[in-house]
Amino acid sequence: MYKQHIILAALLVFCGTASWAQKTLPTESVDVIKQFNARLIDAERFVVPPILPAIDTSNRRQYYNILAKPLNVNYPAPKIRPLEWRSDPTTDIYKTYLQAGMGYPRAFYFDGSHDFVTKDDLNIGVDFNHYSADNSKILENQRFGSTQINGNAVFKTDKGFSVGGNVGYKTNTLYFYGYNDLDDDFPTQLSYDAKDVKQRFNTFYADAKVYNSEPTVADFNYSASVNLYAMADNYAARETGFDLGLTGTKWFDKKHPLSLTLQTDFTGYEDTTSQSLNNFFLKPNFGFHSDRFRFKVGANIASHTDEFYIYPDLEASVNVVDNLITAFAGIEGGLQKNNFRNLTDYNPFLSSRIDIRNSFYTNFYGGIKGEFKGVKYRGQVGFKNVDNLALFVTNGDSIPRFNVLYDTANIVTISGEISTQLFDNLGLIASVTQNVFDLQREERPWHLPSLTFNVGAVMSMLEKKLKLRGDLYLQNGVPVKSGGTESRNLNPLVDVSAGAEYQLTDNIGVFARVNNMLNNKRQRWQHYPVLGLNGLVGLTARF
Repeated sequence: MYKQHIILAALLVFCGTASWAQKTLPTESVDVIKQFNARLIDAERFVVPPILPAIDTSNRRQYYNILAKPLNVNYPAPKIRPLEWRSDPTTDIYKTYLQAGMGYPRAFYFDGSHDFVTKDDLNIGVDFNHYSADNSKILENQRFGSTQINGNAVFKTDKGFSVGGNVGYKTNTLYFYGYNDLDDDFPTQLSYDAKDVKQRFNTFYADAKVYNSEPTVADFNYSASVNLYAMADNYAARETGFDLGLTGTKWFDKKHPLSLTLQTDFTGYEDTTSQSLNNFFLKPNFGFHSDRFRFKVGANIASHTDEFYIYPDLEASVNVVDNLITAFAGIEGGLQKNNFRNLTDYNPFLSSRIDIRNSFYTNFYGGIKGEFKGVKYRGQVGFKNVDNLALFVTNGDSIPRFNVLYDTANIVTISGEISTQLFDNLGLIASVTQNVFDLQREERPWHLPSLTFNVGAVMSMLEKKLKLRGDLYLQNGVPVKSGGTESRNLNPLVDVSAGAEYQLTDNIGVFARVNNMLNNKRQRWQHYPVLGLNGLVGLTARF
């Protein structure tokens, strides 16, 4: 074990990577050939694991969309590979953005950011977000609240490299109100004080990164990053994480990358006992890009508890018919952590006494993508083998919480997505995913969705001062154990939502959002119905 650590530490000294984006891009289609790191925005209905944002040296120029919900995330979360990215025209630079709103049921929302320093070589800013709702008058203790503050800074030196980082704090408060669904199982109606069913996750986090911000003479990019967090809940569970990464990329002919990444990922978890989950990764790969053909050849060499695992990292694509049809296929694999932070992000009603493990997976996929008459599309079929897939079952207590079961599974996935600009002012996007699970021990994939469908449309009017948005979300009822050897499916999700934003002046705007217009009370987690009809109205400001 110590020899292994010495070897990996030595490699750390000689590795390094890259990442400097252009300050501005023309308003045109840009073909993405480097890895794309997707960051999904928050939604009040499904909790998505937080991802520390990449270092951003540009000034904030985006407009905020209030409560625009992301596509549902299936577990394990898939990678998102964009067809292309179309940049927006440059807009005026504002140093401060503020949004504040109130709504039903007893909802409060605030989102803000401010850049203290915006220079060519230095950016310092802060972001703040809060969202809470309280439906206790309808369903006892159905309430939640989330608050996050994040400070960020980037310094660009005159030596060709930059240093950046984030430091922040997030608190997520919820209540175990699932006992309201158990009244038929007890002779009297259950009732608890809020303090007796309260759960709060407090997380401190920080990250830092050093990378070349100017091209090097040898076309070699490098970066070194460190990420850490400390997390605790109301029931004496604590977890810490430390992630160190080094990457180096040599570019040949400006478009063929040869990369090497070394990563160490440590997790320590404590409740009544102590557990650790430490992973090491070595990831070499080479990419070749031509007008009609592209491929990547690499490997993910992972180490855990003195055991080594070698996974392929292969992908190839060929432009069959001039951007109308591109065929692609690939194989990838690795380790995915099921630690306390990731699992409670996915299921916040989890018990605080869990067994943390790695999921070991290999994924085979293939499909077609392209664009036809302004309609971009992507269709994909995949087969994934997962050892230690996390499933969720209730603990059977009068205050329901969830335990984690692990099983080996084969998962066949069929997915598709389309996006198009129907008119200059009307855009449409839709996606569908179907998963078929074959489990080794368990009868069904407890609390994992199989079918998800999303469609959304955005229309701009009145010289883009008015934006209207509509969304439809469908998901099958997840399977649950109903006692003994019996199983059943919970109710499906049918969610229709709409929103509007209007810019009164260059600096002031208003917004409104209505979610779950059909008042669907579906239980995503057994005994925990989702918030029914809810909405927000508020003001926006930028200056």
